[in-house]
Amino acid sequence: MKHQMQRLQELAVLRGPLCVGLDTDPSYIPDSIRSSYSDAADAVLAYNKAIIQRVASQNSACCCKVQIAYYEAMGLRGMQVYAQTLRAVRDSGLVCISDIKRGDIGATSDAYAKAHFTGDFETDIITINPYMGFDTLVPFTAYSTPERGGKGAFVLLCTSNPGMTDIEHQKLADGKLLLERVGAEIARIGKQFEPSYSGQTCGVFGAVVGATQEKDARWIRDAYPDTFFLIPGYGVQGGAARIAATLLDKAGGAVNSSRGILCAWKKDEDCLKKQEAGKLTLDDIADAAAKNADFSKNDLLNAKKQLEEA
Repeated sequence: MKHQMQRLQELAVLRGPLCVGLDTDPSYIPDSIRSSYSDAADAVLAYNKAIIQRVASQNSACCCKVQIAYYEAMGLRGMQVYAQTLRAVRDSGLVCISDIKRGDIGATSDAYAKAHFTGDFETDIITINPYMGFDTLVPFTAYSTPERGGKGAFVLLCTSNPGMTDIEHQKLADGKLLLERVGAEIARIGKQFEPSYSGQTCGVFGAVVGATQEKDARWIRDAYPDTFFLIPGYGVQGGAARIAATLLDKAGGAVNSSRGILCAWKKDEDCLKKQEAGKLTLDDIADAAAKNADFSKNDLLNAKKQLEEA
């Protein structure tokens, strides 16, 4: 069998490297549509499903990333919508990434792994914060075996926020950056699982590397050639396609776009005219999202092609 990171790597080649971020805040949904549902959580679920189905049907993306915080903020019903959204992504054939950024020790980490790799919140890949130590990663690797579904994780390496330099760029006693120590551990875990997966072309664990740090992109990509990257920061956060293209080299990656797709209708002339006329529908919003997803996919592929031809 293939592990989930391998599956994602192959889908990124087949369908393009775009990851649709489902960081769905109820405020993104126009009042005229939100008011037709019993509560904000139901509206979010319908919104998510419409976008997932449209993007999956036109093969514009390889995965969806569901940020749990937006669903936690809606309480118990929000967590039901979170679970239903995960299922909708997996049922669509796309790889599902749960952006939970967990990282704790001992039995607590065991519980986090069980919670997100089995049961109501089961997903394919999660995000992990490694900065309490590498022992926090071990319980998650237990689910990376073929017997337990070949689950994967993206470990925070070089994130897209300005404050990443506060920790990730700190120098260790040997002169290397802290993020290099993290990158080496991700690569080690990949090697550890090679015997379990014949023909593996990337490790079971990947790395989160932002598209906003242009000076770091080339050396990080070259330093970890067999690590698949999750690449946030493209679009609204200011990350350029050319930076993402550098990170898509070698083992490749998935480039996340959240608000650019979720809120595409707000910049779509037809949608705005229909909203003004009181005729805007969920299908119209899904069409705008799909159009932006297709544009973003082609933008990334063109930047990658230009880099390869340079």
